[in-house]
Amino acid sequence: MSKQTHKKLAKQVKRMRSFVTQVYRDNPKQILNYKQIASKIGLDDAVQKQILVAVLEAMVKDKLLTEVKRGKFSWMGPIEEMEGIILFNRSGNAFVEIQGQAQDVMIPENYTGLAFHEDRVIIRLNNTKKGGRVKGRVVDVVERARTTFPGVIFQNDKSFFGIPDNHKIGTDFFIPAKHLNGAKAGDKVVIKFEEWENERLNPIGAVETVLGRPGDMRAEGDAILAEFGFPLQFPKEVEDECSTIDRTISNSEVDKRKDLRAITTFTIDPDDAKDFDDAISFERLENGHMRIGVHIADVTHYVQPNSKIEKEAQNRATSVYLVDRVIPMLPETLSNDLCSLRPNEDKLTFSVLFEMNDKAKVVETWIGKTVIHSDHRFSYEDAQKIITNKQGKYAEELDSVNALALILRKQRMEHGAIAFEKSEVKFKLDGEKKPIDVRFKVQKEANKLIEEFMLLANKAVAIKIGKKSKASDVIKTFIYRVHDQPDPIKLKEFGHFVQRFGYNLDLSTPKHVANSINSLLKMVKGKPEQNIVEMLAIRTMAKAEYTTKNIGHFGLAFPHYSHFTSPIRRYPDMIAHRLLFEYLHGGVSANDASVEKLCKHSGLMERKAANAERQSTKLYQVLYMKDAVGEVFDGVVSGVTEWGVFVEIAANKCEGLVRLRDIEGDYFFYDQKNMSIVGQRTKQTIQLGEKVQVRVEAADVEDRRIDLKIV
Repeated sequence: MSKQTHKKLAKQVKRMRSFVTQVYRDNPKQILNYKQIASKIGLDDAVQKQILVAVLEAMVKDKLLTEVKRGKFSWMGPIEEMEGIILFNRSGNAFVEIQGQAQDVMIPENYTGLAFHEDRVIIRLNNTKKGGRVKGRVVDVVERARTTFPGVIFQNDKSFFGIPDNHKIGTDFFIPAKHLNGAKAGDKVVIKFEEWENERLNPIGAVETVLGRPGDMRAEGDAILAEFGFPLQFPKEVEDECSTIDRTISNSEVDKRKDLRAITTFTIDPDDAKDFDDAISFERLENGHMRIGVHIADVTHYVQPNSKIEKEAQNRATSVYLVDRVIPMLPETLSNDLCSLRPNEDKLTFSVLFEMNDKAKVVETWIGKTVIHSDHRFSYEDAQKIITNKQGKYAEELDSVNALALILRKQRMEHGAIAFEKSEVKFKLDGEKKPIDVRFKVQKEANKLIEEFMLLANKAVAIKIGKKSKASDVIKTFIYRVHDQPDPIKLKEFGHFVQRFGYNLDLSTPKHVANSINSLLKMVKGKPEQNIVEMLAIRTMAKAEYTTKNIGHFGLAFPHYSHFTSPIRRYPDMIAHRLLFEYLHGGVSANDASVEKLCKHSGLMERKAANAERQSTKLYQVLYMKDAVGEVFDGVVSGVTEWGVFVEIAANKCEGLVRLRDIEGDYFFYDQKNMSIVGQRTKQTIQLGEKVQVRVEAADVEDRRIDLKIV
């Protein structure tokens, strides 16, 4: 067995032990057999099942399990050991959040072992005084959050080291000279983690890719992608597989589908979009009703299960939208060409057709596979002009569909949906990808038209699978996009905060919460506190996530909701397409644990993509502000911490930090309860949402940091 194969197997065994351990921690008193354990983990692979058998035997030998009857096991391991994600701060200390435990566990710097930021670890609790902070130490690393780290090479005498860009990775990597891969001191690189056996020594790494020099925008963007684990390019075998896909649409394939090529159909997308994964069709029926079609690219027709393309899409789980580029989930052959619903081309789609009256009541819904022909491609701006002026190409169709969308939106709001419309920052770049202007994307009727019908289609698909039509129906496993109700404590804190601006919230019932927040969002529109109130309102909400366990979507006020409408850029939508097609044709229910596992992975990658996109925006904000060093701006305090206050500049939404030590006239300390800082001598307060004037002191591209000073 090669060293690499041995390492891979050892990693699989370690992960399997972790899965088994977690199953028993969730079910500490249960006696489980091999099949029950495999089902809870979601195993459907023969090789993985063999590993599970070996792991169970080993855990019995290690006295972690006992075989109470032949093939039935109970937990015997230590109860003080727990598993969780470790999160470091810049001081070197870390915290591990344990599921089901109210307080996280502090891990002092000397007890973090061989863990990196965001690794999944096993910790053991230390003895603590009664009432004191719960502390622990890392005893094992179950799974690395990442194996590649962007950083900069430096040389010390004849040795080379890699300093990670992420300040929460508190150790440098030793890079043997033979693993420099052409890198020189000062280069920005991607470091591949090799091994770390002794916590007293540096982890060992190898240069995987030389990105360029620090400050180069292409290199900095590549570093952001590497930081969050997104590949910089598609593997050759994936591109090769794409080239073998049959591009023709045969008559036999058309015969299997509803042929809608004669129906008026169009797409509405951003001006710079290349992947058109949804289209709208319109036809007026003889009974006076309208049939609106929502047509979604049939990605899973081309991407087959267990193919190399499928595995790559599953791993990436999402497209990533940086300021200067898009990193697609699928190769461009599929995303921008074969699956993209480009005008004047026949395309294979998965559609939801709604027969509606002029009050937007859905009389009948049909869901199935189709073939369409888009007649025109609108940008949002083009469609908006036609809607506003009521003249132009397909003006009647756009006006009719928009009228329905307005009613649908009004109905959603009346049912308790929340109307978040936070303005999105967009940079105008020159030919060299340098930011020369900042614009704010505003949602107009054309945007909302598409949004409403995508929401309607996602809801219809979730209802089709998730809602019983009669008492005897069995609900089959499906993927839902759920949004839990807000935490009452967070809501109360938010209510206290907005009272500073003279607003009051009614928090008595979920419906009153939604209506009250909607009223608040209307009242703050156009006022200086708008952005901070909108931002905090969003933070108050629970995070939306993917799961097989449907609890409804609070923010949309939908009891059933899924993601079906963007399979080119979201893997969960591909899952929904596959399950939906199977069930429409009488297929049996999918394994719940297997789908839930994909949900968790997709959610993780979604969060990583959002973080990468935020870092990209931050990078371009810093670059944009480099020419503004020394200038004074109006701003609003957008964050308060123990080391300083964050201020968002009103003119361009760029955010920078004012360090406490740089505030003149007093020594300021952090008042967490009131989200403010307070002068020790003068009692002067600076609080969240307060208007201030700041001077730009520095803009550091490499650290993605804007330093401000209150004037």
